[in-house]
Amino acid sequence: MAMRWFNGSERKEEVWDEAIQWPIGDIEAAQRIRQICRAAADSAEKIGGVAGRPAINNRKSDFERDRRDTERYERAARAAMEIVMKVSDDLLRDAAVRQIVDLCQTAKDTKTAKILFRAIQSASIREAVLKEHPALQHE
Repeated sequence: MAMRWFNGSERKEEVWDEAIQWPIGDIEAAQRIRQICRAAADSAEKIGGVAGRPAINNRKSDFERDRRDTERYERAARAAMEIVMKVSDDLLRDAAVRQIVDLCQTAKDTKTAKILFRAIQSASIREAVLKEHPALQHE
């Protein structure tokens, strides 16, 4: 992880930016997705809170921070989705997709969450997701 001390121009490397030495196994892929979702949870929470909040102080620093959090969440979600497509075990894939759905819901990215929810095949995982996020049922 490289960061410059005095000028913050160099971006910190995130877990989703790390290169993956393919092929990796399904369990390792699911673990990587879990790490990505956990690492991006703070940004998802921030932008999820911004989604329904009116702009009170239109400070440039607030917009910049919101933009960074949005980009960070989007990069993480995209990386997790790319990895999950390569998981061959149905149950592990569904469990990993659930992690991504939770991340999307935290960010109030309902459109992406609904698309991913439809990909879950396991009845028990679908049921658990609907218990946590009942709005996904209404399609």
